[in-house]
This record gives sequence, C-alpha cells and structure tokens, in this order.
Amino acid sequence: MGFSGSIQVSTATATTRASAETLEELRARANTHRRHVIDMLAIAGSGHPGGSLSAAEIVTALYFGGFLRHDPERPDWPDRDRFILSKGHGVPIQYAALAEAGYFPVDELRTLRQVDSRLQGHPVAGTAPGIEASTGSLGQGLSIGLGMAMAARLDGADRRVFVLLGDGECQEGQVWEAALSAGHQRPVDLVAIVDFNKFQLDGAIEDILGLSPLARKWEAMGWEVREIDGHDMSEVVEGLAWAVERAGPACLVAHTVKGHGVSFMAGDNHWHGVAPSAEERARAVAELEANGEGFRGTGEEVWP
Repeated sequence: MGFSGSIQVSTATATTRASAETLEELRARANTHRRHVIDMLAIAGSGHPGGSLSAAEIVTALYFGGFLRHDPERPDWPDRDRFILSKGHGVPIQYAALAEAGYFPVDELRTLRQVDSRLQGHPVAGTAPGIEASTGSLGQGLSIGLGMAMAARLDGADRRVFVLLGDGECQEGQVWEAALSAGHQRPVDLVAIVDFNKFQLDGAIEDILGLSPLARKWEAMGWEVREIDGHDMSEVVEGLAWAVERAGPACLVAHTVKGHGVSFMAGDNHWHGVAPSAEERARAVAELEANGEGFRGTGEEVWP
C-alpha cells in the first residue's frame, strides 16, 4: 500500500522501552495473534473478527516492538506506559497479545465471553490484567488517554499513552473534542492510532458518514500526522518510532483491511461481528499456517 513513503528513524528509538523483536519475529507473532483470535471466537461462538484482525500488526508492534513499557509481572506498575483500546470490540487481538506476553495463561483465551471469565467481550478495567480502561462505548478512549497523558505531565512522569481508535468511532463528536483539546495542550507522550479499515457495523464509512480527508482533519486539530500501511510491519514500526519522537500529540492513520490475514474475511464487512463456524475456523487456520510466517508461542497445543 505504501502510504508513508520514506521514513528515516533511529533504530534505538524502538528499543528504549523494552527489548524489541526483529521484523520477522513481529510478523510471525502477529500471525500467532491472528490464530488466537480465530480460535477464541470460534469457541465462544460470538465476537468481532474483522476489526480484531485489522489491528494485528499495530497491537503486536506496540507490545513486542519495544514501544510500550510494561511488565506482565507487575500489571499495576506505576511507571508503565498506557495502552487504551478505544475500539473495544477489537479486544480479542489485545487479549492474544497479553496472553503471549505472559499476563495470563494462553489457554485462558478459550474462556472469552464465558460467564465468570476475566476476558469479557469488551475491555473491562479490573478484570484481565493489562486492561487499562473499560471501553466499547465508542468515542471515549481518546478522552481517557488525554487525561492519562495530562496526569503524567503533572506528575513529571515519563509515561507514554497510546490510544487505538476505530475509524467508525471517529464519527463521534467526543473524539474531536479530545483531539482539539490535545492539540491545544500538546502533551508530548500521547499517540493516537486510527485503524482505518474503511468499514463500521452497518457498512462502508464513506457511505454512512465520510471521514475524508482524515489525516488533514487531525492536522487541523494541532496534531502531527503520518499515514502508514497498517499491515506492513516495517511501516508500523517506523511510524511508531516517528510518533514517539514528536514534540506534541501524534496521530498515525493506519490504512488497514478489515479481516486481513484470512482471505474469505478480508474486506468483507459480514465479519464485523460474526464468529467463524468450526469449518470456517479450520479454513482460516489452514490459511494462517500456509502463509509462510509460522507461529510463535504455545497456542497450537492448547486448542481442540
């Protein structure tokens, strides 16, 4: 897709927060996370595969690319960075990353959406370790993230705040109130990422309430903005490295494909909120296994 053009970054930037994996390792890990999403939704019989799969590279790069300072052994560590998944229906991809990072056992993923499970269908603060805010009522995550960034400034703390938004929720007025406020306050450690997969629940973004030109809208609010291919891991990593070096709030508009990674889901909005059947799960897993990236972690051993 090539949206970002040539980007010159220091490789040191991506390794200052945590040990960063190579691009090949990150690609393989994103594939593992996709496998977990397919498996857990098939077992639950409900959930949102499309928007989970479209965010796989972004979430993987945050947790394993050296950008997000976090400690699975200390989920409440005060000096951790914060990640707010504003598009809360996409939480299966975050659960997959949290499990692979060691926040809870990988086999707990199979309890998604079950009664008494810590893994609810939308993020709920105080349940699964690593979840920073209750989201899913769309449009609220950027306001939460801005509050956290301003609190870090008042504390004199070196804490980054990353907020992942859906494109459909960028139709919400609260998003733009928060964006305008952040452009005025200019917190240096606030990064917004828009998963711009061009679809929302009821159809195409441009048919329902068009956002174009999305990048220029963020710029008009006082943000520094870069467009990237959200499925090219090198562009994702370089874009995040660029964003964390900005002198004010930064926004990455990540062009993605809903359902990316599974051919019969990619670009098909039917898969916004429909879980795969057993047969569809088998097809999806076969594709993921055949894509050449391989799997990491222990996921293959724990699923039926």
